[in-house]
Amino acid sequence: MAWMLEGSAQGTESPVLQGQEGIPEESGEDGLFESFRLLQIDVECECREREPLPTGSETWCSKNVQRKQRHWEKIVAAKKSKRKQEKERRKTSRAENPGICPQHSKRFLRALTKEKLLEAKHSGPRLCVDLSMTHHMSKKELSRLAGQIRRLYGSNKKADRPFWICLAGLTTDGPLYEECVRMNDGFSSYLLDMTEEDCFSLFPLETLVYLTPDSEHALEDVDLNKVYILGGLVDESVQKKVTFQKAREHSVMTARLPIQEYMVRHQNEKNYHSEILAINQVFDILATYFETHSWPEALKKGVSSGKGYVLRNPVG
Repeated sequence: MAWMLEGSAQGTESPVLQGQEGIPEESGEDGLFESFRLLQIDVECECREREPLPTGSETWCSKNVQRKQRHWEKIVAAKKSKRKQEKERRKTSRAENPGICPQHSKRFLRALTKEKLLEAKHSGPRLCVDLSMTHHMSKKELSRLAGQIRRLYGSNKKADRPFWICLAGLTTDGPLYEECVRMNDGFSSYLLDMTEEDCFSLFPLETLVYLTPDSEHALEDVDLNKVYILGGLVDESVQKKVTFQKAREHSVMTARLPIQEYMVRHQNEKNYHSEILAINQVFDILATYFETHSWPEALKKGVSSGKGYVLRNPVG
């Protein structure tokens, strides 16, 4: 091995060592020393390459990097300018309109919504969604029902005078609960009542009003002493009059929305007319009426044109 090192040292000379004076020949310990010294030089060179380039040394940066840097600086400058303009605009608006309240923070709005919902539990109208008939429904229909529950709760949070909502017949180990958790963010922390009990055992029967399109009686008003029940069923999933028959079995009062009293059938290409609405649409009608005491305005909001009905006397 020593002979091979000596032969290599005599036959070739490292280009790094050319032109340097006072360097011993690579033989034995001196050769090992020189190898380590060369490694040290390589490491030092690599470290210098990794050091940040001095400002203005454009020769060390590619044109692509310079272009991206300039583009990013323009974006940052534009955002700063926009924030400054928005701040000045708000300042001017507050000076010109001192009576207008400033925009509230999201935290304040969430706290206000929570306060309104908790107040509705004690003094607001009550709505119960009967979810005890989900065994009639397919996986797809359960997903649609979970979406309707989400929209119903969302509308209730936005209402000035919200209802207190109860989801009755909802089993935590059932497919509907799993679908609600999957589709609805924060479902387990919704500000409403969830129970596995049937709605007919939760409240006195004389306080219940089951809302069904098959009822002979039109709903005239929203009574704070009543509990209004919606059948949690997707339209095409069950046979007709299921909710109506269930209410009759328990000797519970029924009512329908006054669609026939305030709306008329409208001709359409499919000749389709239906008074069956999703639970969130029925809730929108009830909530709007409770705030406005106007059935035409409430029905206009909840009954879409696709149902084939229009107001008898249109409202503005």
